[in-house]
Amino acid sequence: MNPEKTFSLAFSPCPNDTFLFHAMLHGLIDTKGYKFEYDFLDIEELNKNAFLEKYDITKISFSALGKLLDKYSLLKSGAALGRNCGPLLVCKTPELPKVPKDLKIAIPGANTTANMLLTMMWPEAVNKNSVLFSEIEDEVAKGNFDAGLIIHENRFTYKLKGLHKIVDLGEWWEQTTNLPIPLGAIAIKKSFNENTKSDIEEVIRKSIEYAFQNPDSCMDFVMKHAAAMNKDVALQHIKLYVNDYSLNLSNDGEKAVETFFQKIQSLKP
Repeated sequence: MNPEKTFSLAFSPCPNDTFLFHAMLHGLIDTKGYKFEYDFLDIEELNKNAFLEKYDITKISFSALGKLLDKYSLLKSGAALGRNCGPLLVCKTPELPKVPKDLKIAIPGANTTANMLLTMMWPEAVNKNSVLFSEIEDEVAKGNFDAGLIIHENRFTYKLKGLHKIVDLGEWWEQTTNLPIPLGAIAIKKSFNENTKSDIEEVIRKSIEYAFQNPDSCMDFVMKHAAAMNKDVALQHIKLYVNDYSLNLSNDGEKAVETFFQKIQSLKP
């Protein structure tokens, strides 16, 4: 442990991240002498900055981490894995207006796990454009895209925009592999030794445990950064993406991650 060490940390302003990081960033648990300077970024910006190795510790899509394993190590706490929580492909009609290869699709970023899953399922769907995840619903509703790949809290709001679910990519993954879906990871630069990595894993785990035990303590922080999201949606978001896998990947989670990385490697460049 280095009590003088200050880490640069980046994560999203989404409720699951603010929920799990709140305690360690606000002195509510023992951080083993470590301090954290943090930034909020959209998931695709987090991925792009990871390729630039900007932050010591970062939230990152598993699809991006799979390409950066020589630079970053996966932490066993803080990850977003689970079942019934994957990205959804939605459109304005109950059925796809075109075959996949002809669809114009809005995606939340080329490096996201959502896009990687879509590539695995429909490699022929190549007309994809990156759009800020929170704007995808509106872009599809306006008719600017044939379909949109939605993530995060938009799972709970797309019906309000008159959109229809075409396919649940998480469900497709689970049926294909019988494993939970690995969505987002917390990674640390490989330049830090194993003791430091273990320390940070423990700090994050304790931060999550504190949040589970004292859920009201972080809600002001969560809602401050949740944009226009209402509290009920924020709570659904947290319940869906912060779970036992966030505390510890476990054998099941590690197998899911390993399988996902193997599938990434098998795809053609």
